[in-house]
Amino acid sequence: MFLDSSDWHGRIYAGGSWVAGSAGARDVVEPATGQALGSIGIAGPDDVARAAETAAQAQRAWAATPHTERAAVLRRAGALWAQHADEVAWWNIREVGAVPGMAGFAVHVAEQECYEAAGLPGRPYGELLPSEQPRLSMARREPVGVVGVISPFNVPIILGIRSVAPALALGNAVILKPDPRTAVTGGVTMARIFEEAGLPAGLLQVLPGGADVGEAIVTHPLVRVISFTGSTSAGRRVGELAGKHLKRAHLELGGNSALIVLDDADVDEAVNLAAWGGFFHQGQICMTTGRHLVHESVYDDFVERLAAKAAKLPVGDPARDQVALGPVIDAGQRDKIHALVEASTAAGARLAAGGTYEGLFYGATVLADATPETPAFAQEIFGPVAPVARFATADDAARLAAESEYGLSLGIVTKDVMRGLALADRLPTGIVHINDQTVNDEANAPFGGVAASGTGSRFGGAGANVDAFTETRWVTVRGQAPTYPF
Repeated sequence: MFLDSSDWHGRIYAGGSWVAGSAGARDVVEPATGQALGSIGIAGPDDVARAAETAAQAQRAWAATPHTERAAVLRRAGALWAQHADEVAWWNIREVGAVPGMAGFAVHVAEQECYEAAGLPGRPYGELLPSEQPRLSMARREPVGVVGVISPFNVPIILGIRSVAPALALGNAVILKPDPRTAVTGGVTMARIFEEAGLPAGLLQVLPGGADVGEAIVTHPLVRVISFTGSTSAGRRVGELAGKHLKRAHLELGGNSALIVLDDADVDEAVNLAAWGGFFHQGQICMTTGRHLVHESVYDDFVERLAAKAAKLPVGDPARDQVALGPVIDAGQRDKIHALVEASTAAGARLAAGGTYEGLFYGATVLADATPETPAFAQEIFGPVAPVARFATADDAARLAAESEYGLSLGIVTKDVMRGLALADRLPTGIVHINDQTVNDEANAPFGGVAASGTGSRFGGAGANVDAFTETRWVTVRGQAPTYPF
């Protein structure tokens, strides 16, 4: 089997081989059962230093490799995701707690990310510039060198590959630090895919580890660009540290995305969108619909129907039962979710559905009568909780939606799409969906948020990837050297 090998158990992937990590190893634990599925090596700062040196050496030859060969590696990687989809999805279900549909979608996106990246090496890598002097003047895009990718636990395949694939395609080496809780799905799979695809040794190194490893990646002088996906609080620290070391940091951070249901919306359609956007993957997605803003004329009907739907959604082990919601990642996350629900009801919100859990299985929850002061409305929950607030006018909706430090995704439900677009234009977000919920992703589309949600669209689409993982160099060429006054 593709991942059923003793080679990686208890090890990290460095220098093109599986070796012991300097910080030991830890069990790979299935959230649904607490069962150990294997073990993964844990890196330390010393591993980062060695990986950076090896990556920098390998990168020079890779950057000089013909673009057709780099593209071929990415195409083979795309095909391998499809070939091994069932096995990779199995790990996504067991290790992450994803339901099968989510697990399969993640593999599909990884496949598409590699195919999209395969087109990057063949793109024009510069432009000619006019010059006052008798010379050829050009701006050339060149690889940055070594890219550090720090990915989170929640959607580890997508949130890793969308940086790893384009960075490699554009001639860089990559040091990937997946979250240790999901290091097989988010790390071992990447190493094995590119190993089989023929990527030369040293160009991708996988170092699961803690904050000390992340800091070592950000501060190492050979790592020139950081791609970080995670919480806003952690992203601020990464951005500050990267800035101190004069490095670019591409930050995709938290969200508390709003779904606005206008007075002309079909309530059943709106409830379907709200349930999917709020409860899919247990709400553990940065784009999750965290605030449901509903016009007062349809508010009571919306809450009643959403609560009824939430109460019927089955919760359980996605590896063994057909369920809509699997487990949240760990007890710490579960307790944070429940604390926000309890604080919200204490502050006046009405528990219309859910609010209970068993083990790591948290039921789909609806909080009615939310206000901007309701803790679950004001904060990113990262759990299956839908706070619902009412509004009277489009101005009220715009004001409520804007009362957030985040600016990632926005959904608007209306029969008048031009009215929806006009409302969207009043709200600063990186992503807008008219007549859809907030959780969408495609490999060729720009992705990113503003304000506390990140540093803009630095992922997805050829333009964003080239900007993220290359530097611009000015080059001039003369047939004869000029003569200067002295």
